This record gives sequence, C-alpha cells and structure tokens, in this order.
Amino acid sequence: MKASSGALTPRLQAARKQVSSWPFDSVLVANRGEIAVRVLRTVQALGLRGLIVHHAADRHTPAVRMADQAIEITGSTPVAAYLDGAQILDKAKAAGAGAIHPGYGFLSENSGFARAVEAAGLAFVGPTPEQIDLMGDKVRARNFVEKAGFPVAPSAIEDDDPASFVERARAVGAPLLIKPSAGGGGKGMRIVRDLSLLETEIDRARSEGQRYFGDGRLYAERYVENPRHIEVQVLGDGRGKVVHCFERECSVQRRFQKIVEETPSPALTPGKREDICETAAGIARSCGYRNAGTVEFIFGQDGEFYYLETNTRLQVEHPVTEQITGLDLVLEQLCVAAGQPLPYAQADIQASGHAIEFRIYAEDPGRGYTPTTGPILKWKPGEGEGVRMDAGVLEGGEVTASFDPMIAKLIITGADRSEAIARADRALAETVLLGCKTNTAFLRRLIAHPAFVSGDVHTGFLDANPQIAADPAMDESMTQSLLAAASLVTRTMRDTADAVPELHAAIGAWSN
Repeated sequence: MKASSGALTPRLQAARKQVSSWPFDSVLVANRGEIAVRVLRTVQALGLRGLIVHHAADRHTPAVRMADQAIEITGSTPVAAYLDGAQILDKAKAAGAGAIHPGYGFLSENSGFARAVEAAGLAFVGPTPEQIDLMGDKVRARNFVEKAGFPVAPSAIEDDDPASFVERARAVGAPLLIKPSAGGGGKGMRIVRDLSLLETEIDRARSEGQRYFGDGRLYAERYVENPRHIEVQVLGDGRGKVVHCFERECSVQRRFQKIVEETPSPALTPGKREDICETAAGIARSCGYRNAGTVEFIFGQDGEFYYLETNTRLQVEHPVTEQITGLDLVLEQLCVAAGQPLPYAQADIQASGHAIEFRIYAEDPGRGYTPTTGPILKWKPGEGEGVRMDAGVLEGGEVTASFDPMIAKLIITGADRSEAIARADRALAETVLLGCKTNTAFLRRLIAHPAFVSGDVHTGFLDANPQIAADPAMDESMTQSLLAAASLVTRTMRDTADAVPELHAAIGAWSN
C-alpha cells in the first residue's frame, strides 16, 4: 500500500464486498470524543450499523449525532459510566450489536471486559483477553519480551521477590525510573537520581499506583538520560501473520504524556529503522498477536533501544501512520475481528511523505498545563492541503473537567518534514476555539523552536525549555477580554442573522 487516498479505496471496497459474510452487521462504540467519531466513520463506510453509548454529558457531541443509534448510560460520574463494562455489555446486547469497539482508554485494555464480550457471543474489536493479560500488564510483558530474547533495560521487578525489591533496584544503579506495573499516561512514574531517596520514592510511586490503578505493584529500570520515545505500529490477524506499519516518534511530552507525534522519526537511519520495526513485529509475532497494537521503545543517544511497553489497542496517534501508509487502521481492526486474514505482506506496506499530529488540549501551558473548562463559543478548525482534523467537539458544546482535556487532533501531512511543519504553523494559526484556553499558541512556539525544526528533541525537551510554555503575549486581562468578545459575538450572531453592523459596533477593535 502507498500513501495516497486512492490506495485506501480499493481496500475499503474489497472489505465492503465481503462484509455480508461477516459474523456481525453492527458495531457498538464504547467510547466518546474524537475516537468515537473516528471509529464510527469507518464502521458506517463499511455499511455496518454504528451504535454508541454515551453519558448525558455527551448528549450533544458529534459522535452521538452521527451514530445510527445512541444509547444513554449512567454512572456516579461520567467517567464511571464509560468504565461500567457490565452496563455497556447489557446495552449492546439489548440493541442487537454484533461487536464492540472500545476505542482507546476506558475499557480498551480490560481483559475482563473483553472476556465478557466474547462470552456473550459478541466480537471484541481488540486482542484476545489472554493477550491483554500478557502484554497489557507492563511487568508480565517485560518478562515475556526479555525471555523471548528482545532488548530490555536493566531492571528490578517487584513481582519476582517483593522482599528484596528495594535492594535489587538499588543494585541497578541511578538514575532509576520507577513505574507502576499497571500504569499508563505517565501517572505514578518517578525518576530517582539520588539513591538515598529510593525508599521514599518507591513508597510514593506505590501510593500513586494504588490510587490511580488500584494496583501498587512496581518495577524499576535504568533511566536513559535524554532518550527519544519511538514506537512501532503493528497489525496481527491472530492467524500467525504480523506486519509492522513503520514507526512514530513521540518524544515531545509533558508530564510523560505525548503532545506531538510524527513519522518518520528524524532520529532513525534506514538501518536502525529496519532494526526497531522488525524487533516490534517479532515481539508481536512471538505472542501470536491479534489486532492493531503498538510496541514502544526508549531510544538512547547512543542509538541503542530498549523495550518499554506494548499498547494492546488503537493509539491516539494512529492517524500519522494512516497518513503515510494509506492504511485505515480501524478498517484493519474490524476485518481482523470478523475473522479475516491480513491480505497483504510486509513488502506491500510502503510509506511516503511526513506526518505530524498535534494534540489540541483545553489547557494553559503557561500555568503548568493546567486543564481549562468552559463553553465552546466558537470552533473553527484549521483547513487546507495536507490538513486532517479529528475532533470530538462542536460549537455550542462545553469542555468540562469530567474527561481528559484533549479535544481534537490536528494531523498534518507534507511531502517532507519541512513542508509538514510549514503547513502545521498555518493550520494552527487558523484553528480557533473560543470559550476556554487551548494550547494552540504553545504548539506554534514549539514547532518554531530551532531544536524542533532540526529534529533534535528528547523526552525532557519541554522541561529543559520552559520558555516555550510561557505565553509572553497573553496576560489574564487580555484573555478575559477575548472571551468576553467571543461571548458577545456568539450571542449577537445567534440573536439576529442581520446584525453585522451592530456586531462590529459592539465588539469594536476585536472585530479586526
């Protein structure tokens, strides 16, 4: 497959011809936001019915509007509703759904949910429950990968012998990275540079792991200074065929959470690219992997790389892979869930061009990336050649504190990295969301930084350059004035369609 929109169409058309023989004719999406829209788009393009569950807080979102059937779920909080697997499965069965796509987050790596879905006779669009148990748990996966002969960093694992964990971790030596076994999203991770603080930091990490994941088990591994984060997209059909779809670099992070992802990685030579991609495919092949997944690595300044973890689901950053390969990863997931073999070989997957994804967060980078909330008074995504916006919000909606602050993903594709960066700057400048602060201005400053332009970044890049997060042009009074102007614009436009003269008079200088 080549990176052109035309390459996608034959694959989709071929799948549509076979879909009448699939074991399901409808798919329920157990998620929300932009990923729910993304999954529904492919489900409906295949000719399948697309259903969605939603909390009342999401009643007026794009995903609910586009679904063939929307089913309300309840919970003590909105998040609790999306985590209630038993309720969601009951709703899916009552609605006649034949398959459940979990998206990412929430129930996507919950083996108990996957097991219950399959026990109920529905297809789970994801790995087998056994593969989630093995590769979704960081400690089990790490042990498996090491025994299979793939590179892992020196480490100590609490499960091996809890009584000696502290001393074994101390023996690995500083700097150390302590991580919860059941963790994700950077929560509970701690870097220990002074081993006299080791026990204190272990206690804190265990407490955070218990609080965030209900599991206080830990492991500690050698921390690689200023590493790059490189991951490889893999696809497996559960019949023995596994292919990789090249790498993504996700080194620009804040609080261990990704902000910008791109492919190809500026750090890899062709030979190193082949090494890391074949290693990822080998790891997935060794467990007979089924579904889309991502094998993540720490890439050191010396060019060595170590296994980090496997994400047994679709990734937030999957669009950049789609943009350079022409693959529709959701389509591939659905075909595999329907029992279809992957119809192509590794050599058939080709990459061309450069793609960068920017996570648009409702947050204030200048205040420690604090999440922001508010009504969406105006939403105008950037447009133009090479621009794709995956969004889960609508004008008139609201950003609340109930969910992750990511509200959209801007994906830019260019013939090369320079063209992608230039297009990104324009699209970010054109992207408007009024009603709450976002990180779009921060992203423009980030991609203008000489280190980013040259591709010389690492996972500590933003910590080392805090001036990027500061916003010299925007103080609080200006922010409030803009919000007030936006509110006035929206209210006036809603009240009368012929109010342009009055509108300009009302907002004065802000009209420019």
